[in-house]
This record gives sequence, C-alpha cells and structure tokens, in this order.
Amino acid sequence: MLELRNVCFQVNEDNNEKEILKDINLTIDDRFVAITGPNGGGKSTLAKVIAGIVTPTSGQILLDGEDITGLSITERARKGISFAFQQPVRFKGLTVKDLITLAKGERISITEACSYLSEVGLCAKDYINREVNASLSGGELKRIEIAMIMARGTKLSLFDEPEAGIDLWSFNNLIRVFEGMHDKINGSIIIISHQERILNIADKIIVLANGEVTAQGTKEEVMPKLLASSEACATLMNKLA
Repeated sequence: MLELRNVCFQVNEDNNEKEILKDINLTIDDRFVAITGPNGGGKSTLAKVIAGIVTPTSGQILLDGEDITGLSITERARKGISFAFQQPVRFKGLTVKDLITLAKGERISITEACSYLSEVGLCAKDYINREVNASLSGGELKRIEIAMIMARGTKLSLFDEPEAGIDLWSFNNLIRVFEGMHDKINGSIIIISHQERILNIADKIIVLANGEVTAQGTKEEVMPKLLASSEACATLMNKLA
C-alpha cells in the first residue's frame, strides 16, 4: 500500500516560490489506479515524487507503512517500485533478452524471457535478440518496458502517460496489455493518463488539478463529472472561437 501524507512540492521561478503539489493526501491500495487531470496540474511531478526522481518539499511517502520519503529512485526500486518514463530509454549494445534478465535480477532461460514478450503481444523470436536502439518504434519500446516491469514483479508499477508519442495501432495494443496486467500483476499499477480508454479499465480514478486532488473514486463516480467538465470546456471554446 502506498500512502502520501501532506505532500507538497515547490520550485523557485524568478525568485518566487511556485507550488506544484499542494498538501496531497492519498492512499493507494487498489490493483489499477489512473491519475488524470488538465495539463500542468502536477500529474507528472506527482509520479516523479512517488518514484523518487524528485523529493517533496514537505510531507511523507510510505510504502507498506515504511517511510521512503528520503530514499533515492534506486533505493525505491529495491523496495519494489518500478517507473516507466513517457519516452522509454534506448540502450545501445544491449539486447531485449539482456534487459529482461536485468529486470528479473537473476539468470533466466530464453524460454522464460520470451514468455514476458508474449505477455505484451510481441513475437518473441523476432525481438529476443534485437538490440534496444533506434530500430525499435516507440510502441515496441513501451511494450518491452512493460515486459521488463512484469519480469521484476514489483509491488508498485508506475507509468507516466504511456500513450504519449505512439500511433493508434500501438495504443490499441497497449490497452490490451494493460487489461491483461490488471489480472496478472502481483501488486498495484498507477497510470498517469488523459485517455478515456485507460480510465475505463481503472479500479480507482484520481483527478489532479492545480496541484490538488479534486476528485477520487471509482470510474462510475468520477467519469460522469470528467465528461461533463470536458463538454462544458468544449462549449466554452466554441463560443470564444
């Protein structure tokens, strides 16, 4: 279980303190959680705070009751947190099998490594020995990254806008992968996303706007409000056009 207690994050811009996150209090123990909200609302910053990429200005972060606020991203990874960036990293000289083996943390057979690729809808024989370089598309890289996270089997898997920068075909495949992960992963998944199709497969939706949690609950509780807000915004923009 992940807990955020009174988490704040500030940056200094032109000698002025700007609040990015304002007194965030959350408890996340559902299997699949989606965090959404308008651009600039603090979603990616919240993901980085959870992963340990940035340290909150104040407040506490607890994982299964242990205070991990001061731990680095590496130390949090050892505690069981995986983080997938918007743009997956390419590793020149390393093969897909190398990465999955590193993620697993132990020597594994080609058959076992291939099983993780199959889980994310990739033909194992076509990818297992490929180098993780520019020859792979954004959608392929993201599915390989998910295979790595599945191999790690961590308590908490965090994805920051996994749909960013990929085409519709790749996005449709990602949706199918996440639907499969929902039932198979041993832990919690948190996805930062604007996409309605991702929100629709979440057990819990958290809305973040202006650095504050403005709503949280099941999709049945939250989605109608989000859709109504989107329609009202579209109507206003049409009037101003």
